[in-house]
Amino acid sequence: QVQLVESGGGLVQAGGSLRLSCVASGSIFSNIITGWYRQAPGKQRELVARISPGGSTYYADFMKGRSTISRDNARNTVALQMNSLKPEDTARYFCAGFYLNSWRYWGQGTQVTVSS
Repeated sequence: QVQLVESGGGLVQAGGSLRLSCVASGSIFSNIITGWYRQAPGKQRELVARISPGGSTYYADFMKGRSTISRDNARNTVALQMNSLKPEDTARYFCAGFYLNSWRYWGQGTQVTVSS
């Protein structure tokens, strides 16, 4: 079992930066793909970025060049650095863990609000 707790969200002006952090409990964390999703009001949840246990990364097109996902397996943490934020990045951001062919583990999310 893996439990995920996010932090680091907040209110930022357009063009600003935020660093989201996720702390995981559970011994399997270092062996699973982890990622960040987001969901804006009235929209579907979408993948922002993911990182493999070995550090291979994937970014959604809307975040390429503006964000960096990283992980520290020894500390069971995953982070998402977001730069050049836009109002359309406003959403609730969720940390997630991929296990047994599905995004099985989810945190409660942290709100990111970007003002214009």
